[in-house]
Amino acid sequence: MTETWLIVGLGNPGPEYSGNRHNVGQMVLDELASRMGARFAAHKGARAVVLEGRLWVGGPRAVLAKPLTYMNVSGGPTSSLAKYYGVDPAHVVAVHDELDIPFNTVRLKLGGGEGGHNGLRDISKALGTKDYLRVRAGVGRPPGRMDAADFVLRDFSAAEKKDLPFLLDESADAVEALVRDGLAAAQQKFHPAKA
Repeated sequence: MTETWLIVGLGNPGPEYSGNRHNVGQMVLDELASRMGARFAAHKGARAVVLEGRLWVGGPRAVLAKPLTYMNVSGGPTSSLAKYYGVDPAHVVAVHDELDIPFNTVRLKLGGGEGGHNGLRDISKALGTKDYLRVRAGVGRPPGRMDAADFVLRDFSAAEKKDLPFLLDESADAVEALVRDGLAAAQQKFHPAKA
């Protein structure tokens, strides 16, 4: 039996948020959809748009999902879709912005804390476990004394926008590697070796 993967891109709904740092997870899913040559469509059972297909020819079934709820209530749509498609939390991948790693850096992990990320906290609560996979797209720390919440709800800077395609591309590659090769092998590929 081939496992189904649920890949959830976190963000806020609506055009006013689409370029925000907080929406980088949804931007990564748009990159994956573009690679698959497919479009998102409304899902009748969950407040999300989904795309069902394969990340590569012969790959396992993958459901890409962008919740239509605000970030801090991403758990409901994620949990509904996991139940609908029969996806175990071990095959749920949350793609999200990460303040604690530098911009243009990608990290992968299984479980662990949410680091103040309300979207992840809500998913953990809705799934009843923290043991799901995360692809963390680094957006860096806010400058000076700027509040982190204000920072993530702003668009990327002009300089960052030049490099943003590389971050989205690498994050999409990381999702594919995670599904194809497993967490340990994907981490070896995307995490720099410790000196």
